[in-house]
Amino acid sequence: MAGSTNVPSTQNLQSTGQPTNYGALGTLVTVFFFWGFIAAGNSIFIPFCKHYFQLDQFQSQLIDFAFYTAYYIGALGLFAYGAFGGRDLVAKWGYKKSIVYGLLFSALGAVAMIVAVNADTFGGMLFGLFVVALGFSLQQTAAQPFAISLGDPATGTSRVNLGGGINSFGTSIGPLLVAVALFGSTAAVTDEQIQALSLSKVIVLYSFVGALFIAAAALFYFSKKVPSGISTEKTEKANKALYSLLIITGLLIIMFVPVFSSYRTDLTNATDAVKHDMETYRMKWLLGALAVVVIGLIVSNMTARKNPDGWGAMRYPQLVLGMLGIFTYVGVEVAIGSNLGELLRHPAFGSHAASEATPYIMMYWGGLMIGRWTGAISAFNLSNNTKNILRFIVPLVAFAVIIIIGSLAKYNMAPLYYYVICVVVQIIAFYICQDKPARTLFIFSALGLIAMIIGVMTTGTFAIYAFLSGGLFCSIMWPAIFNLSIAGLGKYTTQGSAFLIMMILGGGIIPPIQGKIADYVQSTSDIPGYGIHQSYWIAVVCFLYLALFAFLVKGILRKQGIDYDTPMDAPIEASPEATLERKS
Repeated sequence: MAGSTNVPSTQNLQSTGQPTNYGALGTLVTVFFFWGFIAAGNSIFIPFCKHYFQLDQFQSQLIDFAFYTAYYIGALGLFAYGAFGGRDLVAKWGYKKSIVYGLLFSALGAVAMIVAVNADTFGGMLFGLFVVALGFSLQQTAAQPFAISLGDPATGTSRVNLGGGINSFGTSIGPLLVAVALFGSTAAVTDEQIQALSLSKVIVLYSFVGALFIAAAALFYFSKKVPSGISTEKTEKANKALYSLLIITGLLIIMFVPVFSSYRTDLTNATDAVKHDMETYRMKWLLGALAVVVIGLIVSNMTARKNPDGWGAMRYPQLVLGMLGIFTYVGVEVAIGSNLGELLRHPAFGSHAASEATPYIMMYWGGLMIGRWTGAISAFNLSNNTKNILRFIVPLVAFAVIIIIGSLAKYNMAPLYYYVICVVVQIIAFYICQDKPARTLFIFSALGLIAMIIGVMTTGTFAIYAFLSGGLFCSIMWPAIFNLSIAGLGKYTTQGSAFLIMMILGGGIIPPIQGKIADYVQSTSDIPGYGIHQSYWIAVVCFLYLALFAFLVKGILRKQGIDYDTPMDAPIEASPEATLERKS
């Protein structure tokens, strides 16, 4: 799930007793479902396209690249409009119209997908997904602050978590519905049968998706319960931050051009040494793209702290480190799920056909649902004892829901029964975290780190469970990273939120890097699946950074007088903005 450019500051939230507009909230959460449904469906779509278009692992990850890069481009465009125009476009249109326009734009993307399928072109399909995700970027920019505005500000985060729970339900059943649309039934099929499938199935799928987008837009537009959400608040200018982001964008383009252009070279009759050299060449440029983001943001923050004029929110170290946190979190969450299908088809992991991998992918994304349902408990006015009871029951119920859905679809869910042990580990972690964002992020990152190390050091069911548990441990990270990143930003909170949503870009960069690492390592080994297995070391690095961020941000916020142990659904105490200026 992603953030927004208009999330109000959490540092001064006071309970107003404002009743929740449940009618509008119920309408709003439908778009949360769409994001999860489409994004998780990519995990099934990727192996299908890989077989149909005869792609390598990196090329198959271009689906994620196109999808998540669109979030960055969309958010950057909205920020640039506000920086030059002095007015937030979403605030000008209002939350309601922004979501309607976003849904209609996504519907255009579905049409572009259908046209590309008829032309039998993978590049056109990537463009269609890019347009769909551009619409999502606009929707997400409006939807989450909208959720916060639909009731008492003090409980706004809980409503976002509730939307996240619905989002995760979409991620859970997305792979199942997409598999049915592509494979025609829930019965397992072989790789040979997949190669024989017609792209006409994709036309049916995206005709249905486009119709859903239009129906949801109509529901929003004609609903009298949904307020307009227009705001007259002016945007805080940060031209230097904008120029920095534009430079980073330009450098990213420079880094990716050699990678894409190298695929024009015919290596059909090339020796293994030549192929290995080409893989090395491509991987260097991809790692260069990662370095551009990391170094670019750190240098921007260092410069901004020396002379904050024109840098806006980028002067705050917790925000810049949090931007890298969102980049890393989204990247690792998407990379684990998107590469599972390829991992599971190899002998060391069960030799599963693409459709046989569906229940595993479904359980991975279901792990996010399990965690977010648990995190949404605080959205309801319940006693502490009741909440503690539900923190034990809800995850088990959510796990059972995933098993039941898979079983009703006639998948063999028996290999996943013992995965409940991983769910119990997550339950224990929730009790230890006590809704405290820094502690939550550190513990869940540490668990993710341990799980990924176990996964890359073992094979078989043990390793599969370890990789699947990445979904459980990623589930609650978004609100924790987001709250820690914007704490203490004051009037720059809106701007900081915009920067955070841009970092969904991680979902477009980290999965292709993992795919290229898989291709590179495989080019040096004769063991089937060795490359994709070892590529999960990138997930180890991602969780390591997230744990480091959780540790560092404690000290950063403490120096600013901010109580980093405040529960995620409570107001965050912060010292005046001048405190940061003085300590910077």
